[in-house]
Amino acid sequence: MQKILVIQTAFIGDVVLATGLLEKLHSFYPTAAIDCLVRKGNEGLFIGHPFLHEVLIWHKKESKYKHLLALLSQIRKNKYDLVVNIQRYAATGFLAAFSDSKMIVGFDKNPFSFLFTKKITHVFSGSESQPLHEIERNHLLIQHLTDAIAAKPVLYPSVDDFSKIAAFAESPYLCIAPASVWFTKQFPTDKWIGFLKEVPANYIIYLLGGPTDKDLCENIVTSQVHPNIINLAGKLNFLQSAALQKGAVMNYVNDSAPMHFASSVNAPVTAIYCSTIPGFGYGPLSDKSILVETEQPLNCRPCGIHGKKACPLGHFNCAHQITNKQLLHSLPLA
Repeated sequence: MQKILVIQTAFIGDVVLATGLLEKLHSFYPTAAIDCLVRKGNEGLFIGHPFLHEVLIWHKKESKYKHLLALLSQIRKNKYDLVVNIQRYAATGFLAAFSDSKMIVGFDKNPFSFLFTKKITHVFSGSESQPLHEIERNHLLIQHLTDAIAAKPVLYPSVDDFSKIAAFAESPYLCIAPASVWFTKQFPTDKWIGFLKEVPANYIIYLLGGPTDKDLCENIVTSQVHPNIINLAGKLNFLQSAALQKGAVMNYVNDSAPMHFASSVNAPVTAIYCSTIPGFGYGPLSDKSILVETEQPLNCRPCGIHGKKACPLGHFNCAHQITNKQLLHSLPLA
């Protein structure tokens, strides 16, 4: 097998988890040229990636379908031996089905799966005691070509990325990623503030996020919650953020992309679950991973597979019942 394409055009956290397939395919086919296809905005994850040949970019918000046809033309010219489509939606199914690849693998839920050479049953979750993680679901697509063991996601911050954050890493520090696209996945701002007031002053606190998270992070900073707190939202790229997380004493995150960044560099992480649950299969994968969720049983939780714009019942108890003690438990206080 000489040329392989992996397709994952979902949100950034999903793309990070998909890097496990790149790891496994490279380990079994080290001489193969491996490409990946992502939506515009996520290509920064792969700058300087050591064994990725090319990153194809779908401009989903700019002439979406015109660019989709242009991508198909490029994919057919590349003459892939294998196309692995992680997505279960029609657009990427169309690209895979008509890729002219020798082998096309995807999930049976894709509308174009009847044209794939091999389709795999998509199982959203395993049992309550042993939920199937997303990397295990993804791995089912290539298990017949590799082995039965799913590879963890890996990102590769460069020497320059580590140099960029070196000045921030001179003293013990925590990273906090307080934002989420979804309201019910985001630990409330006042809860972050209450927790940070109890964090010992010997730690520096870095607030991480994208440009759209600047205001949220600045609100936390101006609340005078801690004597050593710095807003880095929008100032670091994806790989630099992962590099900073790697050296942290602890990373506090929501059920969102920064959790997967931490997993990708095996950084210690405390993951806070509000409306969603770890049993959905998107939990942290770092060696030191701590899950925090309400200790009170709630009939309304989880209220959906994804986050929501507001608590359907108006109380948001799944977040408000989480205590500072639960968060501080994962922090060395000495």
